[in-house]
Amino acid sequence: MSNNKYPNIRMRRNRTHQYIRDLVQENTISVKDLIYPIFILEGENRQEPILSMPGQSRVSIDNLLKIANECVNLGIPAVGLFPVIEGEKDFYGSESYNENGLVQRAIKTLKQHFPELGVFTDAALDPYTSHGHDGIIDDNGRILNDVTNEVLMRQALSHAVAGVDFICPSDMMDGRIGKIRKVLEKNGFYDTGIMAYSAKYASKFYGPFREALGSKVGLGKSNKNTYQMNPANSDEAMHEISLDIAEGADIVMIKPGLPYLDIVYRIKSTFKKPVSVYQVSGEYAMLKAASLNGWLNYEDTLMETMLCFKRAGSDMIWTYAALDVARILSQK
Repeated sequence: MSNNKYPNIRMRRNRTHQYIRDLVQENTISVKDLIYPIFILEGENRQEPILSMPGQSRVSIDNLLKIANECVNLGIPAVGLFPVIEGEKDFYGSESYNENGLVQRAIKTLKQHFPELGVFTDAALDPYTSHGHDGIIDDNGRILNDVTNEVLMRQALSHAVAGVDFICPSDMMDGRIGKIRKVLEKNGFYDTGIMAYSAKYASKFYGPFREALGSKVGLGKSNKNTYQMNPANSDEAMHEISLDIAEGADIVMIKPGLPYLDIVYRIKSTFKKPVSVYQVSGEYAMLKAASLNGWLNYEDTLMETMLCFKRAGSDMIWTYAALDVARILSQK
């Protein structure tokens, strides 16, 4: 058989050995890409395992410091805080802006002990409301957008006063980024960043998170479809992103992650802004469940998903597997 019948271009040449695969690799994952979300609660020396999220726990602030120390040692640059409010919930989420509240004290403690560690906080009312919604509702269950924004401004300002680095509004109220940016500027917090949950979809992948947070009970059979985005929509996400950027967002986020890689790609390609993706609780739980049943190799599949986020255009990744990813990378 004549050699000229074979193709001149053989794509497999660049896959023959590990060294050449490494040299031509287009995307890489680094520990510096990671943000570790942590659930916090009141008390001392508390650590409550979250059954639907194997390997994750709700922790008191003293144990939060131990986790933060591990993050620093592994090179993880930032953590995100999510409060489990056990006794102070009301219809209006008033505890959200308590200057001595759980999140506010956690911020102060982290910045005191680990000033180099980035601290990101969620701005939404669902951990604090008796009804489990991200905003204030009327007697008919309708979200009151503008009333909610006033509370979110107070919540964000209390986090800034405590020393937070980035406030992350996850509520999906219209106009809240501009309102929060205005109150931060007015009070001199010019350097406090805003990472907007700009394209947050009304996803079924949030189930374990709501269980961990304790908002699932209050929410009951209700849903968040009137303020979170329809999973069928892509152009709408572009509009949401453009509005948040115009209102002062420094970084935009897409949530969930893996099922929405097309959104990540469109947003990064169009706006050229820093883009974050959130590998949400359901995504994490599926990987864990499949690996515990012997259906997938956890480490290999986890690292593949990380690369997928980077390939799609994400600059940073929120993941409950941040410690696992960091340990895997350190072994390499």
